[in-house]
Amino acid sequence: MTANHIASVDQGTASSRCLIFDASARVVSVSQKEHRNIYPRPGWVEHDPREIRANVLEVVQDALRSAQLQPADLVALGITNQRETTVLWDRANGEPVHNAITWQDMRTDRLVRELAEDGGQDRFKERCGLPLTTYFAAPKIRWLLDSLPGVRERAEAGEVLFGTMDTWLIWNLTGEHVTDPTNASRTMLMSLSSLDWDDELLDAFGVPRAMLPEIRSSAEVYGHADGLGGVPVASALGDQSAALFGQTCFNEGDAKCTYGTGSFLLMNTGTKRVASSHGLLTTVGYKIGEQPPTYALEGSIAVTGSLVQWLRDNLELIGSAPEIETLARTVEDNGGCYFVPAFSGLFAPHWQSDARGVIAGLTGYIKKGHLARAVLEATAWQTREVVDAMNLDAAVDLTTLRVDGGMTANNLLMQFLADVLDVPVVRPIVAETPSLGAAYAAGLAVGFWPDMEALRANWHRAAEWLPTMDAALRDKSFRKWNKAVARTRDWVDDDD
Repeated sequence: MTANHIASVDQGTASSRCLIFDASARVVSVSQKEHRNIYPRPGWVEHDPREIRANVLEVVQDALRSAQLQPADLVALGITNQRETTVLWDRANGEPVHNAITWQDMRTDRLVRELAEDGGQDRFKERCGLPLTTYFAAPKIRWLLDSLPGVRERAEAGEVLFGTMDTWLIWNLTGEHVTDPTNASRTMLMSLSSLDWDDELLDAFGVPRAMLPEIRSSAEVYGHADGLGGVPVASALGDQSAALFGQTCFNEGDAKCTYGTGSFLLMNTGTKRVASSHGLLTTVGYKIGEQPPTYALEGSIAVTGSLVQWLRDNLELIGSAPEIETLARTVEDNGGCYFVPAFSGLFAPHWQSDARGVIAGLTGYIKKGHLARAVLEATAWQTREVVDAMNLDAAVDLTTLRVDGGMTANNLLMQFLADVLDVPVVRPIVAETPSLGAAYAAGLAVGFWPDMEALRANWHRAAEWLPTMDAALRDKSFRKWNKAVARTRDWVDDDD
C-alpha cells in the first residue's frame, strides 16, 4: 500500500496525544494519554520524562491501531511540544538525570533576580528577544547544573545532554540530538539573528555548548523512528508556532490564540524581528527548510485552562471542565467579582514573578456561579491585555482573532472574548491546530503537500462570534479588571 497518511505527536503540558491526518488534512484517528504533574514544593512543577516517552509511543501505536493503519502507511511523523520545559539526560544510557522542569516552574526566581541586577530584566532581550524570567529554559538548565552533583562536569564533556521536549522525543525516536529555531528561541540561549547558540548568552548563564542540540529547520527529516517501522521524523515546532502554522497564518499581521493550559497569542511579523516595547516576546514563528525564518510577536498567558482545572480539582465546584459553562450560565454576570490567576506570577504584558493570584470584589452576594463566570472571564481579560500591547507594538490593530484549543468549545467564553476584544473571533474546523501545524510542516518536508498554498486551501471556518457588548460596559469592566491586577503585585517576599 502506498503511504497516504501523516502522524503528529502533540506533547503537551497535561497530556501527550497523536493525531493522524489524511491528504485533505482530515483527522482520521486520535489517541491521548495524560501524565502526572509533580509538585515537589510550592511553585515547583515537574514531569517524568520516562513517563512522557512511554506515553508518546503508546498513543502513536494506539492511533495507528484505531485507524487500522500500520507504520508503513505513514509518510512522516511531526512533533509539536510544550516549550521551555527542560530535560537533562545521560548520553550513554539515554536516561534522565532529573525530572523535567516545566515552563510553569518558579524555582529559578532568585537566580533570575540575581542575573537582572546587572542590566535589568531586559538585559539579554536585544539578542534573544526575551526578558529575564523563570519561564524560559536557560535558568532551569543553570539550576540543574548547579544543583546536581557532578552534572556540570559531565555536561562540559558532552556526557549529559539538554533538550526541550521536542529534542527529548527526537532523541528517543531517532538517536539524533537536534531541535528547531522555534524551540531554541525559547531558551534565552539562541541569537534571533543568526539562529545559532550565542556565546555571550551561554557564558552569562553558565551553560556548556557541548550539551546543546544542533539547531535545524522546523521542517526537514531529522532521522527515522526505528521503533515505528522507520517512519521519517520530519518536523519540530513549539506548540504555539505549530498552532500559528496550522492556522495558516502565513501573512504578516495574521494572528491566532491557542487556549489550553495557558494561552498564547502570536502575530506573524514576516521576516522582520519586531522588538516589543509593551511586554511582548519576539520569537521565531517557523522556519521551513531552506526558506528564511518567519518571526512573530507573542503574548504568553500562564493560567487559563488550568484555572478551570483548579476550580474542578482543588475547589471541586464542578465535576468536569465542560460543566463550568453550565454553572456560569446560572447567573447573568460576574456580580462584580474578578479572578486574576497569577499562580506563577504575571506573564505578558506585565512579567512580574512576585505577583500571586487574587479574587477581588467579593461580597455576600457572590455565589459559585459568579466565581465560574469570573474564572472564564479571566481568560478573556488576559487576552485583552495582550491584544492591546500587540496593537501598539505592531502599529496595526487586530481585526480578527483565529482561535484554537480545548477552551474554544466553551461558547460563553468565546462570545465574551469577542465582546471584550471588539473583533470577530473565528474557530476553524480542526481546532487542534498545533497538531495540524506539525503535520503540515512534516508533510512539506517529505513532499506530501506541495506548498503552503495547498495548506491554506484546507483551512475552513467552523464557528464565528461577533461582538455585542456595549462599549461603556466594556470599558468599565476592563477598568475593574485592571484594579484587580494591581492587587496581585509585590506579594512574594525575599524570605518566601
